[in-house]
This record gives sequence, structure tokens and C-alpha cells, in this order.
Amino acid sequence: MNTGAFWIYLLVMFAVTYLIRVLPFAAFHKKIENKFMRSFLAYIPYTVLGAMTFPAVFYAAGSFAASAAGVATALAAAYRGKGLFTVAVFASLAALLTGMILQVVG
Repeated sequence: MNTGAFWIYLLVMFAVTYLIRVLPFAAFHKKIENKFMRSFLAYIPYTVLGAMTFPAVFYAAGSFAASAAGVATALAAAYRGKGLFTVAVFASLAALLTGMILQVVG
């Protein structure tokens, strides 16, 4: 990824997360009582960030198979309730080992 694209992605992510958090303050003067709306506004930034980031992880390791192994490992570790650091380490190790195996085999 070139530097220009990185800054564009970063600015878009910043704008989306900032606007989602600031818009309710500008639009509503009283506290939002609706549980659904509060939950919706709380999770939107994470959803948008995930939607923008997820496709890029399949190209991060240089090999689709290695990246897919890392994603599968991350999903399995996260499903088991592991912390963010543990998930990242397991996913990185899975992608690294898969990439090394693919270099030896291929």
C-alpha cells in the first residue's frame, strides 16, 4: 500500500468514527434514552472500522493461503474468548508458519 492511500484510509476512518460520535451531541440536546439507539451508536465505529480493515487482511501476508490461515486462527481464538494480544500473536504465527510451509513446498 502506498503512503497516499494509507493517509486517505486513515482520514476516512477518522471522519467516520468522529462523526458518528459527535453527531448525536449536535443533533440531540437531551440524553438518548432508547437502548437500541445507544447500542447502535456505540457499535457503529467498530463495525465501520472492521468493514474497512477486514478485506485488507487477506493481502497482508503476501499469500492468500497464509492470510486465510491467520484469519481463521484469529477467529477461532477470538471465539474461544482470548484477549486481543493473544489473538494477534496466534494469527501472526499461523500466517508466518503457513507462509514458511508454502515456501518449502512450492
